[in-house]
Amino acid sequence: MAKISPVAAKYIIHSRISIAGIVDRPDVIGAIFGQTEGLLGNELELRELQRSGRIGRIEVNTNTSSGKTSGEIIIPSSLDKTETAIIAASMEVIQRIGPCTAKLEVTNLEDIRISKRQFVVERAKELLKTLMESTLPDSQELTDEVAKSVRVMEAVEYGRERLAAGPAIDESEEIVIVEGRADVINLLRQGFKNVIAMNGTSCPETIIELTKKKTTTLFVDGDRGGNLIIRELLSVAEIDFVCRAPDGKEVEEITKKEIHKALRSRVTAEQAKLELGVDETGALKEQPERLRQSLRVTAPSRPLNSRPQRYARPPLGGSRPPLSRPDGSSLTPEEKSVFKSVMDDLFGTHGACIFDQNLNILGKVPLSELSSTVQSLNGGVYAIALDGTVDPDLVHLAEKVGVTHVLGTGSTVKEMSKVRVLTDESL
Repeated sequence: MAKISPVAAKYIIHSRISIAGIVDRPDVIGAIFGQTEGLLGNELELRELQRSGRIGRIEVNTNTSSGKTSGEIIIPSSLDKTETAIIAASMEVIQRIGPCTAKLEVTNLEDIRISKRQFVVERAKELLKTLMESTLPDSQELTDEVAKSVRVMEAVEYGRERLAAGPAIDESEEIVIVEGRADVINLLRQGFKNVIAMNGTSCPETIIELTKKKTTTLFVDGDRGGNLIIRELLSVAEIDFVCRAPDGKEVEEITKKEIHKALRSRVTAEQAKLELGVDETGALKEQPERLRQSLRVTAPSRPLNSRPQRYARPPLGGSRPPLSRPDGSSLTPEEKSVFKSVMDDLFGTHGACIFDQNLNILGKVPLSELSSTVQSLNGGVYAIALDGTVDPDLVHLAEKVGVTHVLGTGSTVKEMSKVRVLTDESL
């Protein structure tokens, strides 16, 4: 009886049974054989199939609770799928087990070969992964690995402070300053040999001397500590450019692509000061809102309903104020000199200067704060100079608040306006 080997089984019949009473396992097995006897003919008789080994041992797992019995019946089969399905369907004719009513339902016909195939696939994946990790890499991978190891070995100690650095610090015209030795190792691994570490947050004398002789890029982590180091070095060393790792990342952990992207996005030291809102000493400047308040105090006061004389509406039939001239002929020699000097200072800073009638600079603001600052002044602005292109929106705002001149590196304004739009060429 039940001589089928688990290895030879091709299908497994899973059934769920519910009995309205308390019965034992032999009662369930007896009901299965008794109530299916003669139902399917001699060829599919359960006793004969089990005797010949084509049906395996019937497993019954029951659980009794609250006077009722429920459980699972498992029948292995080496028949073909059609005969197995017929045997499974015959299980559902069982309506009584012992003295109790019962309900038997086939829940699943499992193909053992599919389960084995899935196991084979998953195991093959694990074996292939182990093989790929343990086998020798190809020649290109070997070359890259050896080259990276050599680059890391090229790290040297430089200067009196024995700073970690690349081997090309002395002969390079440009150098990259990073925070620590791990940052130097990562950049050396990616082929940057003109890199040197600060080994802390305070700037060593060796680096201060190097910044006086070489074009210097400061490369810091993308966190608040990076901002503090930028402020430190901008105040004590001659930094030319500043770049940062992506937000929340450190230079020692970023990839080659991220390193190149950060270096391509570097900004000038002046722009870095403007973005951080610091002065030459590294101290924070007034915040934009406080700057606007101070500009309001600096701006000349006048009655709310009055207009400056130079912007007064002309009488009917009179002449209009001069329209925008690109040649700058409306400027006095003194104005040309002042504006040209300021435009040269603004180059590369992405900032703007606001002037009063006496050509005094009321304040310097980033381009992102220019519109809100001009609106908050509500008048008293004679000219605006910016490191950027003058667009129609800025001209309309300037005309609204009574600005006479707007100077920029370029202009996209096509229509004539009361505001004189000037560019570098006109100065």
